[in-house]
Amino acid sequence: MGRKKELPLLEKVKITDIGSEGNAIARVDNMVVFVPMLIPGDVVDIKIVKKRRKFIEGKVVRFHEYSPDRIKPRCIHFGICGGCKWQHLPYPLQLQYKQKQITDNLQRIGKITLPDIDPIIGSPDLYLYRNKLEYTFSHKKWLTYDEMDSGADRDNALGFHIPGQFDKILDIAECHLQPEPTNLIRNAVREFSRNNNLEFFDLREQKGFLRNIIIRNNLAGDVMVIVVFFYEDKVRRESLLRFISGQFPMVTSLMYIINSKKNDSLGDQDPVLFAGDDHLIERMGDLKFRIGPKSFYQTNTKQAEALYNTAVNFAALTGNEIVYDLYTGTGTIANFVASSSKSVIGIEYVEDAVKDARINSGLNDIRNTRFFSGDMKDVLTAGFMEANGYPDVIITDPPRAGMHEDVVNAILKASPERIVYVSCNPSTQARDINLLSGNYQVTRVQPVDMFPHTHHVENVALLEKMH
Repeated sequence: MGRKKELPLLEKVKITDIGSEGNAIARVDNMVVFVPMLIPGDVVDIKIVKKRRKFIEGKVVRFHEYSPDRIKPRCIHFGICGGCKWQHLPYPLQLQYKQKQITDNLQRIGKITLPDIDPIIGSPDLYLYRNKLEYTFSHKKWLTYDEMDSGADRDNALGFHIPGQFDKILDIAECHLQPEPTNLIRNAVREFSRNNNLEFFDLREQKGFLRNIIIRNNLAGDVMVIVVFFYEDKVRRESLLRFISGQFPMVTSLMYIINSKKNDSLGDQDPVLFAGDDHLIERMGDLKFRIGPKSFYQTNTKQAEALYNTAVNFAALTGNEIVYDLYTGTGTIANFVASSSKSVIGIEYVEDAVKDARINSGLNDIRNTRFFSGDMKDVLTAGFMEANGYPDVIITDPPRAGMHEDVVNAILKASPERIVYVSCNPSTQARDINLLSGNYQVTRVQPVDMFPHTHHVENVALLEKMH
């Protein structure tokens, strides 16, 4: 069997753009080249990793020139950690490329005539903006080549997954995305667990005691900690939980989960309260929201308010409308628009989220909301709309995969006057808007940056029925 042919080196390639997935773009001999972790203006040698018919994927092997726009990243883990891949790109340019991503997707995939897109709403906080992070225990650290050459200790990591490597965990010393005490808790838990011989999880062999730790916070400074163990061991479990409780009095909710499955999903797991409350309360505008251990809540609270205010503005409610809030989650948008609506119907797949949505309405003395659980394409039927009233306005905020075609067809049959489409994935949003474009015209587009230093962007589009 012959040796695999070595792909050629591309020399002194100048980066000219950034693509929709955040990778830098160059063009060599009429071929598009995608390379991670670069910015326009960088001049580099590129090793080809994959060669396709229409594009090439590569990685940098040598810098010849650094872009004049490049800035020094704040985090010591930049370039290895899977997050914050744009820390070397000034924030105004981050916003510029996110705005371009929205335009490109709506025009290329949506194939629609666009109004002037409103300037993207930037985040007031470039760091410490997240209200939730999840860390993974691993019995073996991911080491860089320099660390391997220096003989660094490889035992026991608590941190984030290396991109594309389900069983490789980077041991995190600092993260600038969530306010303290997230770093203090993570580092203290790691040290306590090492000193007390609590086994870190082996992700490949599926064995070990400590699996994950989730830290949530609200703007008031209350903290929820959820420790996920692989199996029950009351003595060792309580030793760790007592340590956290005693060391960090700001933890107002301390919970644990026993997850013996082969995956980390917690939707089907039952959290157990160890100390404090079983939830946090977050305030957004004049409303209060209950956040439980499994609740979905936008991870950038301040920008979530900007996002929802945009949705309310686009909906142009007068108080007489029946509003459907699809993929309502814990009812944040539904409760946000309730005071301006005749009634709001929220539909969500996750039953626990629907329970939270009802609680959130009760917390705010909102009486004109109703929430239903089930698969959207099965719930949103003609019979359902006959029973609950046909919507005048639909607000939809689907997951990254967008809306099922049956849901799009149900919306077309419902024929609301306005559709407010909130999306975390401009490409699937553009696809769905294209399916609606025979009956609806896009009249407003407002990007919102929820995640500085990443390529991710939220977008709100207003579709109005053509008469």
